[in-house]
Amino acid sequence: MEEARIVPPTASIRPGRDADGPALIALIASCWSRYPGVRMDVDREMPELHALATYYARHNGALWVAESATRILGMIATRPLDGATWEICRVYIGPSLHGSGLGRALLDHVERHVIGVNAQRLVLWSDTRFDRAHRFYEKHAYVRHGPVRVLNDISNSLEFAYAKPVNGIEALDIAAATSAERRLADILVACVNDGASVGFLAPLAPNKARAFWHQIAADVGGGRRVLLAGWRNGDLLATGMLNLATPENQRHRADVQKVLVHPNARRSGLGRQIMRGLDQAAVAHRRSLLTLDTRDGDPAEQLYRAEGWQEAGRIPDYARGADGSAHQEVVFWKQID
Repeated sequence: MEEARIVPPTASIRPGRDADGPALIALIASCWSRYPGVRMDVDREMPELHALATYYARHNGALWVAESATRILGMIATRPLDGATWEICRVYIGPSLHGSGLGRALLDHVERHVIGVNAQRLVLWSDTRFDRAHRFYEKHAYVRHGPVRVLNDISNSLEFAYAKPVNGIEALDIAAATSAERRLADILVACVNDGASVGFLAPLAPNKARAFWHQIAADVGGGRRVLLAGWRNGDLLATGMLNLATPENQRHRADVQKVLVHPNARRSGLGRQIMRGLDQAAVAHRRSLLTLDTRDGDPAEQLYRAEGWQEAGRIPDYARGADGSAHQEVVFWKQID
């Protein structure tokens, strides 16, 4: 049995027990009561709540609760769907504790557990009405994935699917790109404020960064761009894109743009994974020539050259920094087999 940990707000996390059933039912009811039309019939639709620890143990999963000295404050569960994919389930925090950090503590706890048993992908479902929960999952690097699920229950529930790899690169469709706007904006702001020359000046306002990614999501939906995202230890920390909207006499070409790795994840291999993923995306879209440009002296130059990119030339006074200093740009190209 795992030892309890002290987490905000002065609560401990412990394995759930079947005897917690009444308290867990009351917790879920208090959360659902905030949403009109969401109804609860335990015996008819959720009888497993009467013995939830046994239910998850039977499915090779686990249940945890967060409690104070007097009551249960939150809950979370997980179960394997296959050898590599684990589902995050039953994430509920008492409404008075929303924003306290307890939800993050529970999610971190279960993510450490599943990563420890070699999970490669995490998935979850969330009612389309639970907008606060959506923001919480998106803040923690989950993105929308796949179609909406219809439950045909007494609440007429529809559910969004969310997912993320523990480590790796994935292409984002328009739904995933839209739900990733917050995390992608964080990456862009961190990179620009760290000195990256990617078309913005520091300090970059978060709202301006989010507006940029919203436009990119529209381009993804319109087939004008391919957008990749990269995760490390469950956190979304890198991105890169292909601009497919080239002139009609250049349909064999694409531009590589906004290859960004959060400063906290530099030298982790994510940049190389993004570049190779963009190569594969170019092949899938029948693009045989790639181009990109970067500021002279940018550390990414070494990566581009190592990945087979050729220098085409240099343009002086191409861009200027926040202090007005002129920057020379290096143009690269790469032929894709």
